[in-house]
Amino acid sequence: MAEVLAIVVTYNAMPWIDKCLGSLSKSSHKADVIVVDNCSYDGTQEYVSEHFPEVRLVRNTANEGFGAANNIGLRYALENKYDFVYLLNQDAWVEKDTIATLIGSWNPKYGVLSPVQLDAKGKMDPNFRKKCGRYLRKADNAVDGEKLIVRVPFVMAAHWMLSRQSIETVGAFSPAFRHYGEDENYVDRMRRFGLRAGVVPAARAIHDRSDRKVPKERRMRLKCISSVVKLSDPGRCFFWRTLVEPVRLFGMTLKNFSTVPFKYISELTARYGELKALRKESRKKGAFL
Repeated sequence: MAEVLAIVVTYNAMPWIDKCLGSLSKSSHKADVIVVDNCSYDGTQEYVSEHFPEVRLVRNTANEGFGAANNIGLRYALENKYDFVYLLNQDAWVEKDTIATLIGSWNPKYGVLSPVQLDAKGKMDPNFRKKCGRYLRKADNAVDGEKLIVRVPFVMAAHWMLSRQSIETVGAFSPAFRHYGEDENYVDRMRRFGLRAGVVPAARAIHDRSDRKVPKERRMRLKCISSVVKLSDPGRCFFWRTLVEPVRLFGMTLKNFSTVPFKYISELTARYGELKALRKESRKKGAFL
């Protein structure tokens, strides 16, 4: 049986941690679990220690961000020779056969497989539907192997299955991203190595975020991260993006009546040297591990 390590990055995760870790304990394909906690102050660490003593708990002394915390788990997985890694958000949980179905559908052409991501009410997660829905609806999706895998340009890392081979090839998350954007960059880098992202329609899992409201300023800030994604993509012309992205951000300012993208321009241009260096590093096999 394939050995799986589930990695859960937590930060003040008490509203979801019981469902999240509890779902892994009920999985038909058992997975070892590592929780990497980003210095929670709501009792998450204590709760995990008391109620899930079988879980390996890493206690960061500061909030290291999503990518850096996941990288701790990815390195642990490689050191301990796991066959697969399952990245699971703290506000998400799996169904009984989610992991088994993904492993049973695995195809080495793929770097990442995801289940269909639903909200807590059982409907397709809105962001998942936006990114993947039209590909799932198409009748002519490619069939790889005996089970259907729908090839998609991108799928969010709330639920990601990766093989050891794909991690050894692509590497870990880039330090260019603290929170958000790191999964898009990872898929861009996968593509450079000839690996695909896919969704397995037979697999289902939950991402519980549909009822949370995000203020406009924060939404705009998150939109700005797309500029870092484009500059970090090793498949794009870096020099051209340095010219285009400030103009695009200014356009976002006018379109959305928000000063956030305009203010972000100076922050972005100040990072050009750093982003160019990290982009170069990301081309290497096993980058950032």
